[in-house]
Amino acid sequence: MAILTLQALSMGFEDRLLFRNINLGLEAGEKLALVGANGCGKTTLLRLITGELRPESGQVVLGKHVRLGYAAQVETHGSAASDENGMTPGEITVYEEALRVFAPVLALEKALEQLAEALHHDHSDALLHRQAELREAFERGEGLTCRAKTRSLLLGLGFDEATQAMPCSILSGGQNVKLRLGRLLLSGADLLLLDEPTNHLDLQAMAWLEEYLREYPGAVIMVSHDRWFLDKAATKTAELHHNRLTLYKGGYSAALKQKQTQAELDKRRYDNQMAEIKRIEGIIEQQRRYGQERNFVTIASKQKQIDRLKEDVVAPDAYLKELRFQFPGVPETGNEVLRLRELAMAFGEKKLFADVTGLIEKGERAFILGPNGCGKTTLLKILRRLLKPVDGYFAWGANVRLGYYDQALGSVSSSKTVLDEIWDSFKLMTHLEVRSALGMFLFSGEDVFKSVDTLSGGERARIALLKLLLSGANVLLLDEPTNHLDIPAREALEAALAQFGGTMLVVSHDRYFISKLATKIYALRPDGLFPCGASYEEYLDLSAADASKPVAPKKDKIINEYQQKKLDAAEARRRRAALARCEAEIARLEGEIERLHVALSLPENAADYEKVLALGAELKEREQALEEKYEEWEGMHDA
Repeated sequence: MAILTLQALSMGFEDRLLFRNINLGLEAGEKLALVGANGCGKTTLLRLITGELRPESGQVVLGKHVRLGYAAQVETHGSAASDENGMTPGEITVYEEALRVFAPVLALEKALEQLAEALHHDHSDALLHRQAELREAFERGEGLTCRAKTRSLLLGLGFDEATQAMPCSILSGGQNVKLRLGRLLLSGADLLLLDEPTNHLDLQAMAWLEEYLREYPGAVIMVSHDRWFLDKAATKTAELHHNRLTLYKGGYSAALKQKQTQAELDKRRYDNQMAEIKRIEGIIEQQRRYGQERNFVTIASKQKQIDRLKEDVVAPDAYLKELRFQFPGVPETGNEVLRLRELAMAFGEKKLFADVTGLIEKGERAFILGPNGCGKTTLLKILRRLLKPVDGYFAWGANVRLGYYDQALGSVSSSKTVLDEIWDSFKLMTHLEVRSALGMFLFSGEDVFKSVDTLSGGERARIALLKLLLSGANVLLLDEPTNHLDIPAREALEAALAQFGGTMLVVSHDRYFISKLATKIYALRPDGLFPCGASYEEYLDLSAADASKPVAPKKDKIINEYQQKKLDAAEARRRRAALARCEAEIARLEGEIERLHVALSLPENAADYEKVLALGAELKEREQALEEKYEEWEGMHDA
């Protein structure tokens, strides 16, 4: 039986139709990627499933007893905690707030402790029976593992032990969003609705979330522009396009191949339909020239035939308006575009990085990767001379003309119209040239007279990219350029940058984007900038071998690559062996715990008060040891 069924669902707002007569069935365990351009109705569809909105027609049918969990794409700035149970938000730590998901189970634990005290004085069968009932419910509710599970999940989302001990009241908006996501994942919902779940996650946390969702027993619908995430986490893909929902097997890349095949068929069908319409229009024109009464009857009949054909006509993508642009030719730079030497940066006592040394050469598409807060954006600001490093220096090469894309979109004014924002920056362009350029970026007609402060983040990002294109820069510094862009816009940007004739230095968390464009990857760490291969796949391989050590020599220290790989392989084997030993001990402890539970349930033991106490003490000791082993296991994965 389907966990979710959408039946002939239609929805729109005012005069704008979002989708019509869409149908979908989702089974338990399926992971659905919901994709489409900004504004096509993806979030609206999620809100229809939750019941927050009502459809114009059709219905949403949830399976019986299905528990629904929804993570909206909304950023909160206050504490994630509430004041229930008499605690104020400032008193609740991140770990405690996440653990509240298991409040009913923790209440059972407290009740079991009280029963254990009561059994010191009362050995009645009623109390023993009640204890057995509570213990069964406690175990069924993951009481034995809920603490370890909570810590493990928070670590996966990027909350280290120190952050888990912080009060929720001092979390940033992004951290609050991650904490809400963590609580939702712990809730055990049968159907998770996730709207842009990778927002605010660094690369490590994204990879963890992909694995978590793949193993999640419930069904998931995820809305995301992160194509790498969708490839890894989704088992099927649904695209909202042309007011319709089209279903494909597999993740985003698999769906794209199927879509391209279907597009060729759609184009042939469209061309045939248009040819038939043109043929019938020719007959109508001929009948009009005859001008007899019977000819008008034929004309009316043929016109109805055309109307029926037009109702069924859907223009394929090739005939639709789409974002398209190409960087113009740029003047060449010298072979050495940028040299970095022992750069260091700190803000007061907080040190970001030191000893950053490297060379960017002409034509390279270099990406800088690293966790949130490691200083990637700060490094770009230093290179633009907006910040002064505390140590070291850098030098731009000959004939460098710099262009910068700011993830905060600071280059786009809020007080101008779209037209004036471009024209004021490029005064030598004619009105026709500006309108034509804006048209390539999907600003046409009255859109060019909109005030910039009324635009969406994606529209403002398109303006920033247009200004970058028109600047004539031959070296691009790009800080999260795919933020705010939907998938079609990201693909257009990738195509344009692939043809760009200059040099790029890019900060990005978009792994699909990185994989498409990178020719060199660096990892920014507190102790320097380290080369990590020429592709994202190579970066992953090197990081998996040993994420804690530099994967290449820094400065003038030469390490034989073969020897380094042998050292890395040996270290990886050591880690695997230690992990296997830890997992074996966890399995042994779990077996011991299961044995003790069986012993406690035996009638001859349940009637023996002293035996129950001894077995209970032994059980508690094993459970404590198991929790410690889980923490050790988590530490190995985090290392």
